[in-house]
Amino acid sequence: MKMTERLDPEARLSAVAARLSENNIEAVIVDTGEEARDLIVGLIPEGSEVHSAKSKTIEDIGLFAILHESGKYVSVRNQYMAMDRATQYREIRKIMAAPDFMVGSIQALTDAGELVTVSYTGSQLGPYAATAGRVLLVVGSQKLVADLAEARQRILDVAFPYEDARLREQFGVGTKIAKTLIVENEARPGRTTVFLVREPLGA
Repeated sequence: MKMTERLDPEARLSAVAARLSENNIEAVIVDTGEEARDLIVGLIPEGSEVHSAKSKTIEDIGLFAILHESGKYVSVRNQYMAMDRATQYREIRKIMAAPDFMVGSIQALTDAGELVTVSYTGSQLGPYAATAGRVLLVVGSQKLVADLAEARQRILDVAFPYEDARLREQFGVGTKIAKTLIVENEARPGRTTVFLVREPLGA
């Protein structure tokens, strides 16, 4: 058992937040998803260009609706969903790639401060890794894992089955674990902020 696993939940959150900060990733510990939502809304000026993946975490706290349905922001998602993929794929690819604000979540966060995200298409991975201006991530406490091996197991046991079932229900097709992004450090301090939520949140 690793040292952080023996810590009480609050001490573990604090330890992970410290690791993130050491890696140039800002960490903010909050009690609830709603608190994270309100802080994020406060960071994004009205009229800003925003994008987010379809995330249970972001949907559950009402942030997805605020970003894409309130009319207060320039929603990249709304833009490309209205475009023709057959004739405008180049334009879609470009506007998805570099939003000013990218909001989302991840599938696992290790005790060493490694952010682990899996995707089928990989559409959110480029903005997370490098091309978004700001990255704002909301992470429930149940996503804390000891290491990358445990992160992979959590993805296989929890995150993937949920997402696969959701897509089959909505669209009749499942998903795949095709691409994995592991962020260990941020080159530009202040670019990525992780909101660590004390309560479990998302899948």
